[in-house]
Amino acid sequence: MLENTVTMVQKARERGALIVHVPISFTKGHNAISGNYGILAGVKEGLAFEAGSWGAEICDSMAPAEGDIVVGGKTGLCGFSSTNLDMVLRQNGITKIALCGFLTNCCVESSMRSAYELGYDVTTLTDCVAATSVEAQDATIEHNFGVFSRPMNSKMFIETMQKDPQLA
Repeated sequence: MLENTVTMVQKARERGALIVHVPISFTKGHNAISGNYGILAGVKEGLAFEAGSWGAEICDSMAPAEGDIVVGGKTGLCGFSSTNLDMVLRQNGITKIALCGFLTNCCVESSMRSAYELGYDVTTLTDCVAATSVEAQDATIEHNFGVFSRPMNSKMFIETMQKDPQLA
């Protein structure tokens, strides 16, 4: 997943595409999380993604490059709901987006659904996402991705980018 994503991002940058990172991060104490069940309860209990910690950093191989945008404020599953991602994309004239990341069945799917409802032309890259189990990965891709996006693998996307200048 990571190798595919690194390659795809490199090719997208070469085509002049805007790369936007939307990392999840919480202040110490995770006070933004009030629920006591589900995945966010586990994040709070495990003190995961605490700002300034290793767990909240973007991994080295995906580090933002000059010209990339890092959208802050993501304190939930969706890249849109607690951030200014929609405004950033619209201000940059972006109407087509390609999603990568993890967890496939949580943050990626939630962001995919929101992007679709906000009117973006959404592609979700099936080999640039990961879940905590093969079953969750396969079920999400098989049953949900095609409802809210154009699912394809990174190789197909790179070929599409090369043919369609509007994707970059």
